[in-house]
Amino acid sequence: MRNTAKITTAVLAAGALTLGLSACGSDKSSSASDTSGPLVVAASPTPHAEILDYIKDNLAKKAGLDLQVKEFTDYVTPNTATEDGSVGANYFQNQPYLDDFNKKNGTHIVPVVTVHLEPLGLYSHKIKKTDELKSGATVAVPNDTVNEARALKLLASKGLITLKDGAGNSATAQDIAKNPKNLKFKELEAAQTPRSLDDVDAAVINGNYAISSGLKPAKEALFLESATNNPYGNFLAVKKGNESDPRVKKLAKLLTSPEVKKFIEDKYAGSVIPSF
Repeated sequence: MRNTAKITTAVLAAGALTLGLSACGSDKSSSASDTSGPLVVAASPTPHAEILDYIKDNLAKKAGLDLQVKEFTDYVTPNTATEDGSVGANYFQNQPYLDDFNKKNGTHIVPVVTVHLEPLGLYSHKIKKTDELKSGATVAVPNDTVNEARALKLLASKGLITLKDGAGNSATAQDIAKNPKNLKFKELEAAQTPRSLDDVDAAVINGNYAISSGLKPAKEALFLESATNNPYGNFLAVKKGNESDPRVKKLAKLLTSPEVKKFIEDKYAGSVIPSF
């Protein structure tokens, strides 16, 4: 399951990158090298692109920023496009994911400013509370390294499983020390986890995919990650060396403005939490 899903992700990402490059084409220099041109930012549709669109429509002009938002639905292409200069920045990921991505892909992406947290949550169409999970129940989890580990840590924090000592940001089901309910784990591409809810007993779903699928994390999750000392805040990122780009500095300031904080709080009602 893990290998198949990774191959599928790679194929989709390659296709998305081809589309992204064809869309950017000659804009490559203007998005990354020419700091007088528009800043093109790759983002997940929800909530990242929505937040950027709010800035574009309400704040960017006054700040002297020409902002363009390019949406991607996978977790690979935004970084590869930032690395090759097809876009000037991206906004979709957290530090553990970026560390893992840079290590595996030889990329040089760095964070600029942390903006928000999307708490990971456990959801179900079949039960109303976790003690209703039966022995042998199937739980879907994201299959990428960091998010699978994050999902397992979430389940462990609620006592559903116990992880082996030292299980870190690359933990898999093989690192489960105790599994009193004999839960079975179905590894899926993160974007597919909301669609699995009718086929599994429960699913651990990333906040952005939960929101984009119509779920309301603050109300509908069986439980969510705690926001306290959470290392998974999402940030604006660029290729190393571009941190001082004046366009990036302007966007970083706008992303952490009082106006954006209010927009996030009003629009997402606790399902997305400002980190500034």
